Amino acid sequence: MIERLNTGHAIALLVAALFCNGAASAAVTEAKAAYVQAKDTAGATYKAARARCNAIAGNPKDVCVEEAKAARVRAEEEAGAFYKNTLKAYTTSRMNIAAANYERDKAKCGSLAGNDKDVCISQAKATLVAAKADAKADKRAIEARTDARDDKRTAEYKVAREKCDAFAGVPKDSCVTTAKSQYGK
Repeated sequence: MIERLNTGHAIALLVAALFCNGAASAAVTEAKAAYVQAKDTAGATYKAARARCNAIAGNPKDVCVEEAKAARVRAEEEAGAFYKNTLKAYTTSRMNIAAANYERDKAKCGSLAGNDKDVCISQAKATLVAAKADAKADKRAIEARTDARDDKRTAEYKVAREKCDAFAGVPKDSCVTTAKSQYGK
């Protein structure tokens, strides 16, 4: 196909490819800048919230500090997961947010005593386990959909390869090459 292109078309394709690479590079740079800004904002917000907590004493101070930490963790983890944009990053983010929320919930239980405290801690633990289970279930569901999509493409590729057996020589080679490129094999 390249042999048929004239010089003008070749230059236009080259410029378009360079532009796309530049645009992709700019998008990555913007995403990283947004991530860094989100982390900086989360840190500043945490420091301000933590300073407000210093005016409080006792268990309410502990709860205030844990709420500030949980808010910081949520902001940083969500920004990091969005920036990395991987299944692992989103799952890890949800796990870390659940752990921070658990610490906050345990701090809220600190003002209670006896059975009420035990029930409160058990409830916080149950919420943590449920959040982690949801994150794992979502990960498995996405992985299952990906596996199913891969299996479907493999089956379609086998059909395309089988159709190529009707040809011989160069047409068969061309058919096989087309099938491989079409199905990413």
